[in-house]
Amino acid sequence: MTSAPAATAFDSLRLDAVPDKEALRRVYELPSDAAVRKQMTELTEQTRRLIACSSLVLVASVDAEGNCDVTPRGGPAGFVAVLDARTVAIPDATGNKRLDTLQNVIATGRAGLMFVIPGRTTTLRVNGRACVSTRPELLSQLTAVGKPPASALVLGIEEVYPHCPKALLRSGAWKPEQWLPADAQPTSAEVTLAQLRMPELTIADIEKTEAESLKYRYE
Repeated sequence: MTSAPAATAFDSLRLDAVPDKEALRRVYELPSDAAVRKQMTELTEQTRRLIACSSLVLVASVDAEGNCDVTPRGGPAGFVAVLDARTVAIPDATGNKRLDTLQNVIATGRAGLMFVIPGRTTTLRVNGRACVSTRPELLSQLTAVGKPPASALVLGIEEVYPHCPKALLRSGAWKPEQWLPADAQPTSAEVTLAQLRMPELTIADIEKTEAESLKYRYE
C-alpha cells in the first residue's frame, strides 16, 4: 500500500490563508490613481520601443486544469515582433521540445508576458488572448534567431502595464557587485543530474550534453 505524502508547510499555512479578495484588500491600502490609470489596452509608441529593446520575455500560461507555467524566451533585442497596436508575436526558437507553453495556449487561449531589458529596471507586462500560428507569411517575418521558427506564439493584447522598477532595484539584478559568487550555487549540470535521478549518468555526461545543446541552440 502506498503511504500518503508527508504534510508540507503549505498544508499548514493554507488552513488560515486569506480567504477572499475582500479580506486581502483589508491588508493593503488602495492603489494610487496613477497605478490604476496607467493600465491600457494597446501599445503606445513608448511601450513599442520598450518591446524593441527587450531581449528577454517571460511567458506565463495555464492549462485547462489550472496548472500554471512560466517560461523564458530570448533573442536579440526586438526579437518579439509588434504586428499592430494590439498584437505581438514571439518566435519559438526550439528548446527542450516539451511544448508546455504552446500546449497551454492551445488549451486555454490565454497568456501573459513580462518584457525585461538587461541592464535596465523597466519591465512591461502584456496580457491577453493567445494562439499558436504556423502561417508561413508570419513566420517568414520572425527570423531574429537566424531562420523562420516552427511556430509563433501570438498574443492579442488586452492589458498593457509598465511596472515600477522596485523589484529589480531591490534584487540588484544588474549590479555585479551584489551578485553571489559562481560557486555559491549548484551548476546547471548538477541541478539537472539531481533532477534526472539516473545513477548511471555523471556530471561530465550532463556537461557534454549541455555544451552540445548550446552549440546548436537556434536549431
